[in-house]
Amino acid sequence: MSITTIKPHEGIPSALMWMLSIMAGVSVANLYYCQPLLNMIREELNLTEFQVNLMPVCTQVGYALGLLFIIPMGDMYNRRNTMMHCAMVLTASLIGICLSQNIWILLTASFITGFFSVIPQMFMPFASLYSKPDEKERKVGMILSGLLIGILGSRVLSGFVGHALGWRAMYAIAAFAIMAMARIIRPYFPNVEPTYKGRFLSLLKSIHILALKYPRSLLYSVRSGFAFGSFLGLWGCLAFRMKEAPFFVGSDVVGLLGICGIAGALTASNVGKYVPRYGIDRIHFLGIALIFVAWILLAVFHNTYTGIILSIIIIDIGMQCIQLSNQSATMKLCPEASSRMNTIYMVTYFIGGSLGTFLAGSFRSLYGWMGTVASGIIMLAFSILSTIIINNKYK
Repeated sequence: MSITTIKPHEGIPSALMWMLSIMAGVSVANLYYCQPLLNMIREELNLTEFQVNLMPVCTQVGYALGLLFIIPMGDMYNRRNTMMHCAMVLTASLIGICLSQNIWILLTASFITGFFSVIPQMFMPFASLYSKPDEKERKVGMILSGLLIGILGSRVLSGFVGHALGWRAMYAIAAFAIMAMARIIRPYFPNVEPTYKGRFLSLLKSIHILALKYPRSLLYSVRSGFAFGSFLGLWGCLAFRMKEAPFFVGSDVVGLLGICGIAGALTASNVGKYVPRYGIDRIHFLGIALIFVAWILLAVFHNTYTGIILSIIIIDIGMQCIQLSNQSATMKLCPEASSRMNTIYMVTYFIGGSLGTFLAGSFRSLYGWMGTVASGIIMLAFSILSTIIINNKYK
């Protein structure tokens, strides 16, 4: 497969789609390696639970800002070159986490890692714009499945690596994986002509203009962001919960629980084909209902493996429903500005994710596990309220 120049709506070869899906998983995994390892990091660096919980928060805030400042460049500059530069800095920041000796280096390197881990979000608008019209949802769904499997698989991998080799080894492996990915991007990612002509500041201003022009992008983005915050609240606190009675287990078991999440993501991997049939709102609220059920199970059966495993499967199915329906709908609002439309969605999405992670960690510090459950339900309530408020404003 050689470098080619392709045109919008002509279609993307299946081999390229599989490659992009795998690379999406490898890239996004950097945001989530820490979750099963948080207790190990806390003990080695002598941190409090609240302090170490700032690591995923900084990573997610960095990711949101990277989406805001880097992803719009996909409409303005050569995507392949931008991805190569991101990979170089990302490799250095992952090595920085590996070598961290205090909280400040850890948080700084985590922020930079988040900022430059945005490579997969250049694949999503690429798939939306260049796929054939009848294949858009399915091919965006392929990349989204790669992302979710990367998110969930990263927990499995880091749990085992952390248990066997220590948490620092995981970040050394991650740096090597990004270098390998960069070697693949350069020869195989096609040349894509920019769709925006102008200055970068004007490009950023155009994102605001697009959000006002297409107010449904705000609806899809805000309600998904709050739901994502609810989802991440579970994973941000799960390692601490599993360290307590009656489990008393380490990162390897927390990593194994990630397999349950992969099962949920695969179960919902074909949701995209049902969106045109049942509508975006119905699929979204199905996802909300599933996540709510998962939190109720976590409140009642949090002392059993059965309750936790079932909840993880359900919450991941729900999140897949929400993201796939809302993200693909956002990019379809203005296909010629798909990178910027995806920026609106994903910046809001990860702001919601960082808020949910921070809220879950804070509530857990104050109220224990039930505080984590309460934070997850509160974020879902915000998702529902945002739908009502934005619909009323722009109806």
